[in-house]
Formats: sequence, structure tokens, C-alpha cells
Amino acid sequence: MLNTPSRERAPHLVDLRDAETIDVLGPTIVFLTKPEADDDLPCVMRGTIPPGVSVPLHSHRDPETFLAVSGEIEALAQADGDVEWIKVRPGNIFHVPGGTKHAFRNQARAPAVMIIVSTSRMGRFFQEIGTPVIPGDAATEPPSPETIKHFLETAERYGYWNASPEENLKVGISLPSPS
Repeated sequence: MLNTPSRERAPHLVDLRDAETIDVLGPTIVFLTKPEADDDLPCVMRGTIPPGVSVPLHSHRDPETFLAVSGEIEALAQADGDVEWIKVRPGNIFHVPGGTKHAFRNQARAPAVMIIVSTSRMGRFFQEIGTPVIPGDAATEPPSPETIKHFLETAERYGYWNASPEENLKVGISLPSPS
């Protein structure tokens, strides 16, 4: 006899009308699958980085795989002391092994959209630092000093590393100064 899973644990189409969307300090994340309680279960998200927005240099134990859907983004790969910005275009896949330093910047005129496959732990981190996006609302302001403080404290609690403003500048990312 087959086990019959609950509706939320059964195979199903994802209804994007029910998907949670959050702003993560500029980029937005749509949860295509919800983060689970088990840290290592997969979480699938759609991320959008607006033009002129960067994701600063950071690292975390969670692997991430990015499948470019539209737009163009530059992804930073750092290995053996070398830094390389790689253009990621629709159809490209950019993989970030856990524990490696990486960053993104959108210097194009259009938003860059990617499907992100990571862990439920990463999804819960985004939920903790993000703010809900309300459809039809205008673009958000740059993050406040309190929002940045909350982000850094949460990242530290998760064991994530974030580069200093000077380290970001060294790799070509200029961070806005807090108001």
C-alpha cells in the first residue's frame, strides 16, 4: 500500500499567485518552493536584481545554483586569490559551492532574473532579513541603517561572512553609505 502524502507534500504545480515575495535589500526573492524545517532540503526561488543593484561580496556554507532566465548579470568568482567577474546571460548556469566567496552586480539597463536552487536554511535566512513586497507598491528606498544592522546580525547568527565596504570596493562593488 502506498503512503498518501498530505496535499502540501504531494507533487503539484506551483501557483505563483500564492508565492511569497520579499525584498532583500534591493533584490527581490519569490519562493517557488517554501523553505522546510530540515536545513538541507532544497528551496527553489526566483531572484531579481534591478539595474544598478549589487549583492555584496559574501560567503555561506549553503551551495547555490543560479539559472539565468532574463537580463544580464555579472557574477564574481574568487579562487586562489584571483577575482574574476563572469557575465551570466539567459541559459547560463552559475554554481556557487558552499563556503566560497561570491557577489553579483547588475550594470545593465534591465533587471536580471535567475532561478536559484539552494537549501531551506538559505530560504529561511532570506525570510528573516527580507520585507514583504506588496504588489503595486513603488520601488523601495535604500536600506536604512537599522535594516543593515538587522541583516548583519542575522547573517552572523547563521555563520555567514560579509565583506567590509573596503573589501567590496577592492573587487569593484561600491556600497551606498548609510543615511
